[in-house]
Amino acid sequence: MTLIPTEPDLSGVARTYELDRKHVFHSWSAQAELNPMVITRAEGSYVWDGQGNRLLDFSSQLVNTNIGHQHPYVVEAIAAQARTLATVAPQHANDQRSEAARLITERAPGELNKVFFTNGGADANEHAVRMARLTTGRPKVLSRYRSYHGGTETAINLTGDPRRWANDKGDAGVVHFFGPYLYRSHFHATTEAEECARALAHLEQVIQLEGPQTIAAVLLEAIPGTAGIMIPPPGYLRGVRELCDRYGIVFIVDEVMTGFGRTGSWFFCAEEGVEPDLLTFAKGVNSGYVPLGGVVISDRIAQEFAHRPYPGGLTYSGHPLACAAAVAAITVMERDGIVENARRIGEEVFAPELAALAARHPSVGEVRGRGVFWAVELVADRETREPVAPTGGTSQVMAAAVGACKELGLLPFANSNRLHLVPPCIVTEAEAREGLGIVEKVLSRVDELVK
Repeated sequence: MTLIPTEPDLSGVARTYELDRKHVFHSWSAQAELNPMVITRAEGSYVWDGQGNRLLDFSSQLVNTNIGHQHPYVVEAIAAQARTLATVAPQHANDQRSEAARLITERAPGELNKVFFTNGGADANEHAVRMARLTTGRPKVLSRYRSYHGGTETAINLTGDPRRWANDKGDAGVVHFFGPYLYRSHFHATTEAEECARALAHLEQVIQLEGPQTIAAVLLEAIPGTAGIMIPPPGYLRGVRELCDRYGIVFIVDEVMTGFGRTGSWFFCAEEGVEPDLLTFAKGVNSGYVPLGGVVISDRIAQEFAHRPYPGGLTYSGHPLACAAAVAAITVMERDGIVENARRIGEEVFAPELAALAARHPSVGEVRGRGVFWAVELVADRETREPVAPTGGTSQVMAAAVGACKELGLLPFANSNRLHLVPPCIVTEAEAREGLGIVEKVLSRVDELVK
C-alpha cells in the first residue's frame, strides 16, 4: 500500500493559499509582506510546491527532518499508536514514553539517565534553566552571542542573535559572552588553538566579573546552528565543562539542532568527550513528525528532585504519538545506518566539494560544517570579509541567491549572509551532488552580483 500519491494534487492550492493569507498568523514575519510557498507533498529528500515543482530539500524544513519526509516505518508507527492509545495524561506511565526515554538515554553521554519530555526545543531549554536555578539557588545564566535557544520568554532572552532584541526586557538574569568564531574572531586569533584559549579566558573573566556565586548555568548550543554553524575548536566544550566544574556551575548543552545524526553522531558533545549536566533535544528525535523535545538529566541533577517536587510540567509531556514517532525514528536510524550515512556524506561529499566551490567562487568567504550540517558564508569582498547581508537581515544579493536556488530546484535554509546546506541525514550521494551542482550555479550568479 502506498502512503502518498504518485502525482501531486494541485486542486486545492489556491484555496490553501487564500485561507493562509486570511487566517494564519506566521512567526518571525511582517504579515502583510508574506508570500508563503504552498507545499503539497513530500517524500524522502524532496518536497513539491503548489505549482508541482519538485525541490531538493536542503533545509530539512527547520533542520529537523533527519530521517527525511514521510518515512513509511515512522508514519505507520504513529498510525498504529493512534489506534491503540492516542493520548494519555503525563502522570500515567505509557509504553512509548518509557521506551523513548530508554533509547535516548542510551545514546546520551555518561550518566544522563532520565528524560523530562517537552513539546519542543524552546520549552526544553526553559525547563533546563529552571532545573539549574533550582539546583544551585542562583539566578544568572550565561549564553553566547550568535546563538538561538527558542522563542519563549526565557529562551528568547538566552538567544544571542537579533531575534532577541524586540523581546529582551533585560530581566531574565541572562548574561551574554563571545564564543569562538575564528573567521570573524572577537579575540584577534589566527589559529583554532588561539581562538579556543582566548575564548575560554574571556568566558572565565565574565564568570569572575559576574560573580560565580550568582551563576546557575552556562548554556551553549553544541554547534551554533541558525547563527552560523560555527564548529567549536577542539577542546572548547571540554574547557567550558572544566570552568563549570571549577565554579560549581551547571553546564547545559543545547543539542536541539545537532542531535540525532545531524553532525554524523547521535550527539556532538558525546563525540567531543563532554558530558553536560543537562542536555536538551527536539527536532531530529522524531524528525518533527509529531512535536517533541526534552531534557536529558544527569543523575546528580535528578537526585535534587528525588524527594522535592519539581515545579513544572506540561499536559503533553511524553505524548504517546510523539514518543511512538521517536521510538520508530531512532529504531530506523540505528537499523539503516542513517547516522553513519550523514557522517560519510559529510566527509566524502560535502567537505571536499564545498572546499572546491569556495576556491572557485570569490563570493564565498568560508564554508564550514560537519555531517549534513554546513554553512556557506557569502561576502562582497574576501579581503575585508564584508558580508553580503547584515546579521539578522537580508539583502538583494541574498534574495537573489535564495530565488535562484528555488528556480533551479533546491530549497535552502538561509540566514543573514549564509546559505545553510542541511539536507536530511538519509540524503544519498547522488542527491548531495545534485544539490551541490545547483549551489555551484547559484554561486556563479552571486559572483556576478558582488563584482
